[in-house]
Amino acid sequence: MMIRVIVSVVAAGLVTLFGMPTQAAEPVKIGFVTTLSGPGGYLGEDIRDGFALAVKQGNGALGGIPVQMLVEDDGLKPAAAKQIVDRMLKSERVQVFTGTVFTNVAIAMLGDILDAEAVWLGPNTSPDEYAGKGCAPNYFVTGWDETLHASAGVLANELGAQRLFLMAPNYQAGKQVVAAVKKEFKGSVAGELYTSLDQNDFSAEIAQIRAANPDAVYEFQPGGLGINFLKQWAASGLKDKIPLIVAAPSLDPRLLAAVGDAASNMHIAADWNADLDNPANKAFVAGYRAAYNRPPTYYAAHGYETANLIASALKASGGKIDAGFRAAVRKADFASVRGRFGFASNQAPVLDWYELAVTKGGDGQLALTTTRKIRSQAGGAYSELCKMKAL
Repeated sequence: MMIRVIVSVVAAGLVTLFGMPTQAAEPVKIGFVTTLSGPGGYLGEDIRDGFALAVKQGNGALGGIPVQMLVEDDGLKPAAAKQIVDRMLKSERVQVFTGTVFTNVAIAMLGDILDAEAVWLGPNTSPDEYAGKGCAPNYFVTGWDETLHASAGVLANELGAQRLFLMAPNYQAGKQVVAAVKKEFKGSVAGELYTSLDQNDFSAEIAQIRAANPDAVYEFQPGGLGINFLKQWAASGLKDKIPLIVAAPSLDPRLLAAVGDAASNMHIAADWNADLDNPANKAFVAGYRAAYNRPPTYYAAHGYETANLIASALKASGGKIDAGFRAAVRKADFASVRGRFGFASNQAPVLDWYELAVTKGGDGQLALTTTRKIRSQAGGAYSELCKMKAL
């Protein structure tokens, strides 16, 4: 109950501060269903805060159209998310949904959202089930698709890994991301195992890795899972012997702040970093730090992007959520913090991908630093299977 009360207060604050400016027009309601509790709670918090920053910068509007964020915590429970969406569709008449963090939660919601002809914009991971034959004109991915993890496989090749050990949580996304890495990795798999989404102790898994003796490890453990794993990994004595080659969710700025030097000897594949040199990103990073007194993460960047993409579409459609709105979303006519941003035919993003490394500045503080571009304009996995029918 406490979680729900806190979320209600947060949501009410967002509506009061950002939701209804002085315009007489009825605001566009945005169903923001995200994970705000549990080990992955800060991921949803950052997505929410990035989105809310864009609304605040628009004085309670996106694209000049007043909006109202209806923020709800799904608790990483698919059944709870489905109930929230059902209520928002029927009672609130919500036509735009976003905020979702985890794939298993998204799958529970998406059928009802798409059947109702509402629009879903996924600011984080995206289910492979909707990337190919299941694609739809009202389904958009604004975060990343499996190209993120495939890029980690490309990075492993470039770093000369020959035997790669793979570890991820035991749910849809975990299995999908491991498959994405294996699709691109050209060496052999030294081992493969799956953990629980609420796991705290990784000693058994680390023992298996030690026994397999790979020359690199790919681990997908986002949020609090990653904090626990990285601390135990460093304590095991393997940190300086076996490099970790990971995708962005396994090391974000908040994870780095929590684990410190335990994150050394990591190579990260990512679509965004705070040091990307473009005007939109510089303004976003400065604005986010000023608003929340902490550095932004990938999740915050994706939330901010999603809001600005919606802003461009609302401006073009005059606030209507219709075919014109969907067409404007597909056009992606906004200044992206990631540089070049476009959609593949299945409406998943096409982006540049980078290698990040943990570095120590002159002040002794650890930071994620972009070292090089590893892929140019890659994305839209399974788009060749998408035969979209217009609503």
